This record gives sequence, structure tokens and C-alpha cells, in this order.
Amino acid sequence: MRLGVIGGTGLVEIDVAHRLGDAAGTLVRQDDIHVDTAYGSVPIRACTLLINGQERELIFLQRHHNASGHGRPPHKIDHKANMAALNDANVDAILSVCSVGAIAASFPPGKVALAHQYIDFTGVSTTFHDEESVFTSVTVPFDEALNTKLENILRTSQSLSKDEPMRYTYWLTQGPQFETVAEVNAIENLGGDMVGMTMAREAKLAAELDIPYAAVCISSNWAAGRDPSDGTKALDHQAVSSQANDRLEPVWSCIVEMLR
Repeated sequence: MRLGVIGGTGLVEIDVAHRLGDAAGTLVRQDDIHVDTAYGSVPIRACTLLINGQERELIFLQRHHNASGHGRPPHKIDHKANMAALNDANVDAILSVCSVGAIAASFPPGKVALAHQYIDFTGVSTTFHDEESVFTSVTVPFDEALNTKLENILRTSQSLSKDEPMRYTYWLTQGPQFETVAEVNAIENLGGDMVGMTMAREAKLAAELDIPYAAVCISSNWAAGRDPSDGTKALDHQAVSSQANDRLEPVWSCIVEMLR
């Protein structure tokens, strides 16, 4: 297994040596390199791991990478460069870690679940095929085999019952502003269970590259107007990021079990 992992607000960086200590794994080698693509240079961390006596490869990419390491606003991310870099790294699958604002009542802050579908009404195209007509099917936008395995891992790691909802529809917003209450209400009426500003663009490009792709979504906050204790509560990016990075144990369970 050569697993690509994309981190964002919900996984700012990756500390493999520390995390693998609890999983009976060993970090054999770690290299921070830049991959030159046709769309720009992309920094990645390439890790060779020894898990259950077998070598595995983990390729980590921080989607918000910039000169300071993490901070590029969502509407400025070069998704084509990022996905091309993972493709050039010959990953077998991509696990995307996303921080989302929750709309569905069954997806409270702190819960980690999966994307089942996405809705993108931003009107901004995301494709590798700007010069010729190539139409890619995204009827099932997330790899079902990956989602089935990840769902089992997430249920176990969070002690969730078999009846607990685990798959939700991701609504792509343009950002970088958070949504208004009226927008969140409209998004729910149209089928959105959670909101985010990046992931669907990656899913589209992964489909064009024919790379199995799954999105592990951390509910970091209630979407605008949905906080049961305060419907007028302002959203704060630092608080959102802090909450998301406090809920990484289920995410690490997914990464380790995928490599296992």
C-alpha cells in the first residue's frame, strides 16, 4: 500500500514517529521533498513505515501549503498541482482529511464521519482537461471499497453503534468567508449535510486520474445558525481548527488501518 493523505484545517501536519508508537509500527525513513508538476511545485512528506513486519509508504500533502507551510486560503489552493503531485508519487489511494461545518443534527462537533456525495454549485470548474472535451463520471464520487473499510474503522474507534449515521453529503462553498444562516438553511433544503471549501475539487480531479479517493470529515463546528446553545454565534477559524485537530485519534486509526 502506498497511501496518499491530504491534510487541511483538520490535519495541519503529520507526526508519524509519535503516532505509530501506539500502533506497533516503526518509522523507517522520512523525507520532505518538493514535487515539480506542470502546475507548480508541491511540498510533500514521504514516509516509509514498517507495520506488522511489512514496509508501507505514506505520502502526506498539506493542501493549504504556502511559504510558511500552512495558510493558503481555500480559494487560492492549486488543486491541480496538489493532485498531480500525488499522482506522480504513484499512490494507490488517497485519504483526504477535512474539517467541516455540520448541518445535520446527527453530525455534532467532535464526530468523525465520511463523505458519501458532494454538491458543487460554485460555478468554478476544476479539471485537468481544459483543452479538450473529456467527461468523467462521478456518479459514485468516493470509492465504495475505501468507504466501507473506513466506516468500520470509524465506528470501532468512536464506539458508535451500527445504526449511527456515518455518511453525509458535502456541500462545497467558495469561501473564504463562512456561510450566512440563510445560506445554510438553503443548503440543507437542497440536500447538504455539511459545508466545506475545498474537498470536492480534489474528488473531481481524483476521478479524472482514476485514483481511489475517500474523505474523512471531522465535524469541527456547527454551521452558521445551527449551534443549539446560540444561533447567532460567530464562527472563528482558530476555534474551528483547534476543535478539528483535537479529534485526530479516529483519523489516525483510519490511516494506520489502511496501511495495515
